[in-house]
Amino acid sequence: MKKRIFAIGLIAMAMMLSTSVARAQDATAEEKEKALKYLEQTRKGVEEATKGLSPAQWNFKPGPDRWSVAEVMEHIAAAEDLLRDGLIVNQVMKQPAAPGRDVLKIDDAIKTKITDRSQKAKAPEPLLPTNRFGSPDGSLKHFEESRTKTEDYLKSTAGLRAHAMDSPTGQKLDGYDWIIFIAAHSERHTKQILEVRADPNFPKS
Repeated sequence: MKKRIFAIGLIAMAMMLSTSVARAQDATAEEKEKALKYLEQTRKGVEEATKGLSPAQWNFKPGPDRWSVAEVMEHIAAAEDLLRDGLIVNQVMKQPAAPGRDVLKIDDAIKTKITDRSQKAKAPEPLLPTNRFGSPDGSLKHFEESRTKTEDYLKSTAGLRAHAMDSPTGQKLDGYDWIIFIAAHSERHTKQILEVRADPNFPKS
């Protein structure tokens, strides 16, 4: 009888420890709220940067090797899908955990590094503009729908801190980090849109 009680006690302790570890590896409610606000903030940034543009303004290119606002918008929309579904869902969330990381420091570093326009980067082939959405309005509409999916995924997915993989930042990023990366990526390219709009030859209307 004593052995049975002891065994039950061990099982209960193991279950409690397992639950504690799972919680430690998940994003907290506060973290999810913080990420959600960043996603909404950067969504609004895209909307405001592209609001009311004429066809001439959408398609103006500051130079032969520079993207138009329309091309940047398409890139933002396409990247949202690729980063969420192609990377987080199908790769990151299938990887093991990477304990021992300073996650708060990493979260902040993502925002700083990815949004820094002084550090140039070449878009990968799958994310080059090809007019895949048919029009600038089509790109914006797709972005809005995809951003909503990203926010829903953040709110509904458990264990975002429990899986991590290598990244361009030189550190392993977990599922939560990559969601921050998505928001930071759209902020980076919103800055690019504003740079195009600030060009002295940008059409007045």
